Amino acid sequence: MKTEILTILKETEGFVSGQDLCGRLNVSRTAVWKVIRQLEEEGYQIEAVRNKGYRLVQVADVMTEAEIGSRLKTDWLGKHLVYYYETDSTNVQAKKLAEAGCPNGTLVVADCQAAGKGRRGRSWSSPHGSSIYMSFVLRPDLPPYCASSVTLIAGMAVASAVREETGLDAQIKWPNDVVINGKKICGILTEMSAELENIHYIVTGVGINVNQQEFPEEIQHMASSLRLESGKTWNRSSLIAAAARAFEGYYEKFLAAKDLSLLKEDYEGLLANLGKEVVVLDPKGSWQGICRGIDREGELLVELSDGQVEAVRSGEVSVRGIYGYV
Repeated sequence: MKTEILTILKETEGFVSGQDLCGRLNVSRTAVWKVIRQLEEEGYQIEAVRNKGYRLVQVADVMTEAEIGSRLKTDWLGKHLVYYYETDSTNVQAKKLAEAGCPNGTLVVADCQAAGKGRRGRSWSSPHGSSIYMSFVLRPDLPPYCASSVTLIAGMAVASAVREETGLDAQIKWPNDVVINGKKICGILTEMSAELENIHYIVTGVGINVNQQEFPEEIQHMASSLRLESGKTWNRSSLIAAAARAFEGYYEKFLAAKDLSLLKEDYEGLLANLGKEVVVLDPKGSWQGICRGIDREGELLVELSDGQVEAVRSGEVSVRGIYGYV
């Protein structure tokens, strides 16, 4: 009921009478009053006037299940929403929910992670009240080799959402790091449970640095936040909703094609590497060339000095001007 009342308050200009809320939700005035009090305790500024009702005056950077739910404008992603004030990791919780049979499109969000992690087991700084930590549970009818493409789709969704919500020039450092002015503001980790030919589920975790004002000294040269890059604070629930909406749209195109062919142009429009020199760090020896985009499988296309184009599937890629590479 809290989500419904919050949504009505947001969508109504002026006051909403208590009687109207009672009638629309089929609840008592006492129940409505209790929800209004709860919303105020969570940080919402609500004006109550006798014979007029309630009016939402101001929305702070509140991140709760009700706030996120009131902003989601998706068809299926996030319809099952699980929120934690603090948890070990949204990916850990999402995998537990997936094993227990949660529906496709389940969205897990936390205000803080006690054991956040990134690729290759690296830790991910997860303080309270400043960032976005969320995971999607997906159950596609696709072979396991398609799962890696979901990571690229998540990167596209975050970059698009940041651009839409903040106006900042968010780009993608292949395959899925979202960067602004050459610094990383988002990490994405995709994990999968599958058999030889079938995917049981995919869990894609997203961590976005939103309102942090400082980072540990060892990563200051490569990490940033939306606040540091813009000088402004941003509403995290609004960004979550925008990212979910973008992800849903991109993911449906991916399912229709069963590859990234319908998303190649959109992805390359966000690709920080495009047309630039890249260094491919390969265990057999690094080599360099010019980035020419991606193929339908999400591999990075790198043109060598002799004109030959190599497709890079694994290994890390350093890009001139990004993460301090000169």
